[in-house]
Amino acid sequence: MGTSQERIRNFCIIAHIDHGKSTLADRFLERTRTIDQKQMRDQVLDTMDLERERGITIKSHPIRMDYVGGDGSEYVFNLIDTPGHVDFTYEVSRSLSACEGALLVVDAVQGVQAQTISNLYLAIENGLEIIPVINKIDIPIARVDFVTEQLVTLLGVRKDDVLRVSARDGLGIDELMEAIVARIPPPSGDPDGRLKALIFDSHFNVYKGAVVYVRVFDGVLRTEDSIRLLSNDRVFETMEVGYFRLKTAASDSLGPGEVGYVHTGIKSLRETKVGDTLTHDTRPCDKALSGFKEIKSMVFSGLYPMDADDYTNLRDALEKLQLNDSAFTFEPETSAALGFGFRCGFLGLLHVEVIQERLEREYSMGLITTMPSVKYRVVQKDGETVEIDNPARFPMGGDFERIEEPYVRTEIITPNDYVGAIMKLNQDKRGTFIEMDYLSVDRLRLRYEIPLAEILVDYYDKLKSVSKGYASLDYEFVGHRPGDLVRLDVALNGDPVDALSVIIHKDKAYHWGRELSERLREVIPRQLYDVAIQACVGNRVIARTNVKALRKNVTAKCYGGDITRKRKLLEKQKEGKKRMKMVGKVEVPQEAFLAVLKVDRSN
Repeated sequence: MGTSQERIRNFCIIAHIDHGKSTLADRFLERTRTIDQKQMRDQVLDTMDLERERGITIKSHPIRMDYVGGDGSEYVFNLIDTPGHVDFTYEVSRSLSACEGALLVVDAVQGVQAQTISNLYLAIENGLEIIPVINKIDIPIARVDFVTEQLVTLLGVRKDDVLRVSARDGLGIDELMEAIVARIPPPSGDPDGRLKALIFDSHFNVYKGAVVYVRVFDGVLRTEDSIRLLSNDRVFETMEVGYFRLKTAASDSLGPGEVGYVHTGIKSLRETKVGDTLTHDTRPCDKALSGFKEIKSMVFSGLYPMDADDYTNLRDALEKLQLNDSAFTFEPETSAALGFGFRCGFLGLLHVEVIQERLEREYSMGLITTMPSVKYRVVQKDGETVEIDNPARFPMGGDFERIEEPYVRTEIITPNDYVGAIMKLNQDKRGTFIEMDYLSVDRLRLRYEIPLAEILVDYYDKLKSVSKGYASLDYEFVGHRPGDLVRLDVALNGDPVDALSVIIHKDKAYHWGRELSERLREVIPRQLYDVAIQACVGNRVIARTNVKALRKNVTAKCYGGDITRKRKLLEKQKEGKKRMKMVGKVEVPQEAFLAVLKVDRSN
C-alpha cells in the first residue's frame, strides 16, 4: 500500500490571474527537490506556450512532492493545480473537492479580486481549511497591511494567521510549508472499504487512451482492477496506476487520500467525465460522490477556413483538440457566404480564444471566426422547447410563444471612485441591480444579473476602461429568462449574408444595424457598380448605406459640342453598370466579420 494517510497533505492554490500562483508552485518544487536546477524554469507546471505568455493556467497540473518537516518527519504534498479563469469554474470545483486545504494567495498590490472570492466560496462550500497568504511583499509599492485587513475582514481570521511571502524571491516559503503540515488536516478514508475515487481531470494519450486524474477516498485502486464509471456504467480494466511527479510515475496501488492517475484504454474523453466516481465493478460503492454534472457549452461560434481547400485539415485539427478537451464541441455547418465550416461550442470567451490560437499556432490554420452567440430557448405555441445556438435557426414570423435567453449573475469588485461609471455600463447592458456591499472603507462589491449575450464581446474591456483597470469580474450562470429578441440580417444588393446575422434585443436593433452597415461600408471593396448594404429585421429594412461604384470618366473625350453627346455616353455607362449589378457577386472580406465584433452594443 501507499503512504500513511497521516503523512499526506492534499491542497490547492486559489489565486486571481497574475497573483503568483504558478511562481509559488515553482518554489515548492525547488524546496522539496522534486526537480533539479537544470530542469528549473519559470511556471514549470504551465506546459502550453499560451499559458506562459498570458500568465494564466488553462490546464490543471497536479504534482506530488516529498517534504521533510522541521521535526524531521517525511510528508507527501499533493498540489492539485487549478485553472484561474471563470470559464473553468466547474473544473475548479472538482479539483477543490479532491483537497482538504487551500492556499488563498492574494497580490500585495492589487488586493482581493472577484475571481479570488468566487473560488474561495467554492473552497468553503467543500469544507476546505483555508490558509491566507499575501504574495509579492518584496515590491516597493506593496500594501501589506491594507491587504491583511481585507483578508481578516473576509475570512474572520486573526492577523497572525495571514502569512506573508515573496514567491519570486523565496521569502517566507519555509514558514508556509510548515503551516501546510500544521493547519491542513490529513485525509480520511477506509482502506478496507469499497473503492470510491473522484475523477477531477483527464487527458488523452494516443497510445493508452483516456488518462484520468483521480483522488481516492475509500478502498484501494490497483493495476488490472475491473473498474466501473458510475455516470454511464462503463466498465474497463486499469492498464496502469501511478502518481504525478513532473512526469508520471507508475505505482502498484493508490490508497485512501492519495492522488494519481489511471490509464483506462478508453478511446474517448467523453466517457471519462470530470466529477464522475470510479468504483470496482464486482464490489461497487453504495452511492456516487456528490457534485457531478454534465459540462455544457455556453458560447457558440462558427469556425471557417480562409482557404476552402483546408476544410479537411481543419476538421482533423478540431478532432485532435477535442481528444484533450471534452468541453469543446463541434459539428459541420454551411454558410452561403463562407462555404463549409464548423459550429463550435465553448465554455466561455477565453475558451474561444484558446482554441482559436491553438488552431493557428499548432496547426497553422487560417481562420474566419463568426460572431460569438449563446444558446437561446424557443418555446413554441404547442409548449415544445427548442434550443438554438445559431442565428440562422432563429424562427421568423412570430410563430412561437416566447424566446428565453441565458442570464448570468456578475460580481464586480471595484474602488469607490468608479461605482457610477460601472453602474451606467451595467444599465446599458440591460443589467438588473441585485445588491451592493462594502468589503473595506474604499472597496465594494456590486452584484448584477445580465444577459450572457451582453457580456460576450466587449463588456470586460469596457469594465476595465471605466475603472482604469481596477475593477475585477466574476460571473455564474443562473438560468434562462424571456426576452424581446429579434434576428438582425445583413443583405448586400438584396442577398442576405448569413454569417453576419445576429440575435439581438429589439431595442438595440436600430443602433446595431446602423453602426454595422457603416462599418461594413468601410471594409467592403468598391465594385464597378453601387453596392447596397441593408440591415433588416424580418422584411423591414432598418438601416441602409451604399458603397459607391468605381467610375471611369467616359465624357473625358468630349471637348465641346452639344450636351446630349455627354448624356448619351453617361446613359450607356449607366445601362452597363445595371447589367453588371445583376450578374455581379460581392466578395465579403474577412475584415467584414471582424467589423461585427467592433460594433458598440451599449446604446
